[in-house]
Amino acid sequence: SLGREQNSTKADQVFAEVAKAIRQYPVDFRGAQILTGNEEGSFGWITVNYLLETLIKFSFAEKWERPQATEVLGALDLGGASTQITFQPGGTIEDKNTSVLFRLYGTNYSLYTHSYLCYGQTQALKRLLAALREGSSSPLRILHPCYPKGYQENTTTAALYDSPCVPTPSTPSTAEALTVTGTGDPVACRAAIQKLFNFTCGAHRTCGFNGIYQPPVRGQFFVR
Repeated sequence: SLGREQNSTKADQVFAEVAKAIRQYPVDFRGAQILTGNEEGSFGWITVNYLLETLIKFSFAEKWERPQATEVLGALDLGGASTQITFQPGGTIEDKNTSVLFRLYGTNYSLYTHSYLCYGQTQALKRLLAALREGSSSPLRILHPCYPKGYQENTTTAALYDSPCVPTPSTPSTAEALTVTGTGDPVACRAAIQKLFNFTCGAHRTCGFNGIYQPPVRGQFFVR
């Protein structure tokens, strides 16, 4: 969780207050905590497949049954700070840190799941803007190929570098105003975004990106 990365002490204080408040109600409260990235991804997978009735379905015979001919779907979750991929691979999951086992409605599911912190939409866009600023001839005026031509917005260096996802610039500066102007260049936009990813894998591994192990993708996915 990005919140814990930024300030674990404050996160603990918040959840202590949450627990204190909930204990005042007549519920079976067993604790509150920030989900790990893998928990977020795997619980999201359960939600998607439950709602799409691939795990269990109420049949015409008025019974809850597991659909025999239905394949479960993989889940892609693009959040603000991170993005998760979770799916049921066709073979063995080599890295146990990316493996989770669920038994749902009498059926076992062995899933691959991984959370890419700092690759959620909000943080990825921050990282992209910081990279464009690093490569800009003017540190205060940034040309953005992914923004519509002529579009302009104003921000500050303080707002840009307020996240652990965004590396501090090589030459730190005080809080300065930045002007971002769109150029509407899809080719340059694609190239700039690709630089945020490293698609190189180890010699004997399959991976998603940034060298993170990932078995071959299988089946259809639900994106949310």
